[in-house]
Amino acid sequence: MPDTDTIAIEPRALIERVGPLYVLPDVALRVNELLSNDDTSNSQLEQVISYDPALTAQLLKLVNSAYYGFPSSIDTISRAVAMIGREELRNLVLATAVASTFKDIPEDLVDMETFWFHSITSGVLARLLARHCKHKGQERFFIAGLLHSIGKLVLFDQCPKESAEVLSFKDQGDEAVIEAEKRLFGFTYADLGAELLKAWQLPQSIWQLVQFQLEPTRLNAQTQDACLLHVAAKITASFEPCAIRTYNFNDFEPQYSANAWQLLDLNEDLVSSLVCKASEQAADILQIIKPNATLVFINVDPEHQIAESKSKRDNPRAIRRVLD
Repeated sequence: MPDTDTIAIEPRALIERVGPLYVLPDVALRVNELLSNDDTSNSQLEQVISYDPALTAQLLKLVNSAYYGFPSSIDTISRAVAMIGREELRNLVLATAVASTFKDIPEDLVDMETFWFHSITSGVLARLLARHCKHKGQERFFIAGLLHSIGKLVLFDQCPKESAEVLSFKDQGDEAVIEAEKRLFGFTYADLGAELLKAWQLPQSIWQLVQFQLEPTRLNAQTQDACLLHVAAKITASFEPCAIRTYNFNDFEPQYSANAWQLLDLNEDLVSSLVCKASEQAADILQIIKPNATLVFINVDPEHQIAESKSKRDNPRAIRRVLD
């Protein structure tokens, strides 16, 4: 990348240039293609997935996990599809595939295990919020949440020097970070992530949420959907940072749009309970997809965790800091 104040390239052009470095596994692309065809049978899906024994094993572990809580064991992919549905199958295939797509990201910029905890928890919380708000197509919120920060990984990988400068603004708040991205790159990680999801041929109903997550009220047709992802991502970021040189694990509070919160008609008690539920469900998924990611809490002081949990239980407003 050129050493200039602003990188003179559009996000789409950047993805076209480096996109081949972030190609999903063939089986994930094929499954996505089949799921876009209404004539595809469950047996066809099972046949394609069975070519990848590791993926098959992970999918069956996920379907049989506490995340779904089915009363009896599910031992075939075709039965799994029948139980969870095709869109949910797409989610699980993408979740397992994406986690193995990004490798060798600079360790001084991001802890990948923590990043995936943050991403998966965002996806789970987004879907829980969508369920509460009775939004349509609730499954897509998991993928939108899972992939909402994927553009950051591309920037960390392709523009490490500029990314380090962006991260230096973290203590000044989210707005300062976004302004730094715009100044140095000419676009944000959300813009770049949306372009990558387009290249992966994900539906517009997913990549648009990622693109407008930072300014959710700009997406007129899906304003509430974008607001939901915005709030889920900001809340998750508040208790699990994804960048090493950003902010302390224990002292950050969510910075989300007051308009987004009000539009969704949320309340602190509800969100507090959903955050706890999302953390538990995300841990179940992580143990299967990225086992090492569950180790990010080992160095956290348990006494502080207990005190912090009690504080938030006694005062649910402690989870909230709204940007007016």
